[in-house]
Amino acid sequence: MLAILAPGQGAQKPGMLTEWLELPGAESFFRWAGAFAGADLVELGTTGDAEAITDTAVTQPLVVAMSLFVARELGGLPGRTPHTPQTGRDVVIAGHSVGELTAAALAGVLSVEAAIALASVRGRAMAEACAQTPTGMSAVLGGDPDEVLAAIESRGLVPANRNGGGQVVAAGSTEALAALRADPPAKARVMPLPVAGAFHTPYMASAREHLEGLAGGLRPEDPSRLLLSNADGAAVDSGATALARLVSQVTSPVRFDACLDTMRGLGVSAVIELPPAGALVGLAKRHWKGTAGGDVEHLALTGPADLDRARELIAAERGRAEAEHLPDWRVVVSPVRGTVRPADVAEGTRLPAGTPLGCVSSRREEVNVSAGYDGVLAEWLVQDGDLVDAGDPLARLYPEESA
Repeated sequence: MLAILAPGQGAQKPGMLTEWLELPGAESFFRWAGAFAGADLVELGTTGDAEAITDTAVTQPLVVAMSLFVARELGGLPGRTPHTPQTGRDVVIAGHSVGELTAAALAGVLSVEAAIALASVRGRAMAEACAQTPTGMSAVLGGDPDEVLAAIESRGLVPANRNGGGQVVAAGSTEALAALRADPPAKARVMPLPVAGAFHTPYMASAREHLEGLAGGLRPEDPSRLLLSNADGAAVDSGATALARLVSQVTSPVRFDACLDTMRGLGVSAVIELPPAGALVGLAKRHWKGTAGGDVEHLALTGPADLDRARELIAAERGRAEAEHLPDWRVVVSPVRGTVRPADVAEGTRLPAGTPLGCVSSRREEVNVSAGYDGVLAEWLVQDGDLVDAGDPLARLYPEESA
């Protein structure tokens, strides 16, 4: 299975569009996208300095438009057209933060126009929310995961991004962040991030309310590809759910670590990160190091020269999906260590991709589990109250065609 990753704000770099504008139709695309975003994306992506492209109001539509343009250059994703959940087993899509808008467009939930326009509205609304109170974000690198979370929460901060690979981003008041940096958790480093405020926390409540007022005017489609959510790493089963999560995500923590756990459980064999690329494949490598995901090929699309290799990976996955016999069964695994509470789903039930299968609760969190593909529940492998580790099998599914 191939994973397509869409980056979020923070991945941008000055001049990042320059090389890509040499491709036929590129400048027209970005001027067209800029009309939806209400910004000159060509100027921002070529001559804009570091300060200009960290402006939340314009950075978010710029990042989303860039990822979508390069996805278009790849000639689409593996599988037949029109895409359906049944033909979408060969690829899984996940975005990080505003990259979830890119992912939603690639999965057919939103149109390209709607994704870019929403990124623009989202960016402006979040910039306005940031101006209300002095807040910020800092990356906490290394340390014991439980100790890091405890240190963040003890200072009244929020673990706004749990990215995997030993990286947690704390968000909240500037005073609390300064205190965390002065007294970091054991064996951890705290690095302030150049962002305008505390994204993915209650400080963004006004932005969420603004997006909620607009969401009712959209008519999202159900995902045509396996689409993972930052909320819990689970597959999204409907367009309405996907849109609701895109709105609530503004004030909710990003669980990209859970998305990576789901991909590992699905048996991802290759990863392509859309530009501006580099951060997410780095997280994936560190998160999967020493596991079954350690031999995955990772490709960060940093320039047009990388397109040929990306097309080769897509073609290889398409051929593999068409040639390989479906496995006799697949296993749903636990994303975290904790106590399992299976859903009330009887063995023998047909499960569309995204069907909730229960949750796993630890001391600090409750993580939902869902079916990552269509199939029939063949057998529960756990009982209510069982203690499981991350990666432990929870249920066995037969692929739909073999049921």
